[in-house]
Amino acid sequence: MAEKKARSSKLTPKQARFVEEYLIDLNATQAAIRAGYSVETAKEIGSQNFTKLHVRTAIEKAMAERSKRTGVTQDRIVLELARIAFVNATDVIADDATVMENATRDDTAAIQSVKVKVIPTQNGEGVEREIKLGDKLKALELLGKHIGMWNDKQRAADAREEEMQKASSGMLQLMASLEQAAGRNRDS
Repeated sequence: MAEKKARSSKLTPKQARFVEEYLIDLNATQAAIRAGYSVETAKEIGSQNFTKLHVRTAIEKAMAERSKRTGVTQDRIVLELARIAFVNATDVIADDATVMENATRDDTAAIQSVKVKVIPTQNGEGVEREIKLGDKLKALELLGKHIGMWNDKQRAADAREEEMQKASSGMLQLMASLEQAAGRNRDS
C-alpha cells in the first residue's frame, strides 16, 4: 500500500513537463499543449492536473524555488507598485526636465524612461527632455486588487445569487406543500 502511494505521488514525464511549461506563462491549457497533451483535451487535462495534489505541490515548489532564485517575491512586487503609485513628480523632476539630484532611490524607481534629444537650432543646440513615470493609475489599480478593494461588486453579486437561491428554494417548498394539499383534497 505504501509503495502504491509513493508511486502515485511521483510525477509522470508528461506531468513533470506540464509543471515546467506552466511556469512559463501560468496558463494550464497552454502548458498542457506544450507538455504533449492533445489540443482537444488540454483545457480539461490542465484543470485535472491542478486537482492532483502531487502536481499542484510540484508547481508550488517550483514557483517557490524560482522566487528564491530570482529574488522576485510578492512583497518586492507590491513595494515596486507602491513606488510607482505614490511617487510625486515634483520629488523627481526638476523645472528644467532633468532628474533631481536629491531624488531618492524609491523616487527614481518610478521612472519608466528618460529621453534626451539634442536639436540643432539657429542659436546653437537645443535640448528636449522627457521623463516618463510609470503608470500611476495602473499601479494603484493593481495594489487595490491586491488588498481586495474592488470586491464589492462580487460580494453584491454573490449576495443576490444567495437571495435568489433562497427564494427559489422557498418557492419549491411552497409548490410541494400546495401539491400535497391538492393531493389530500382529491383523496377526500
